[in-house]
Amino acid sequence: MTGIFYDTKEMEMILQEHEDGTMTYDRGWMIQELQKRVCRVIFTKVNGEERDMQCTLMESALTTAGDKHDPKRQRNEDTIAVWDTLKCEWRSFRVDRVISFT
Repeated sequence: MTGIFYDTKEMEMILQEHEDGTMTYDRGWMIQELQKRVCRVIFTKVNGEERDMQCTLMESALTTAGDKHDPKRQRNEDTIAVWDTLKCEWRSFRVDRVISFT
């Protein structure tokens, strides 16, 4: 059984259940939240390590980020490029490896 789980307050899609039973956060929802605020993302890196990152896509933070990366030009739908507010660098994470998004 597959399904979509919504935030009951705003009826936004948050989690998506796949046919194999796995759950992933909705990429569009995460991007919307990142554009509004600083978010905490816990995810498993490709090398298997767990990472806890504070990041954003808020315009006010991106003006200090410089132009080394333009998230609007992002082409890989499996990842999200974000501004890490603690390291002050561009980072990315795979959507299917997100453990927690707050």
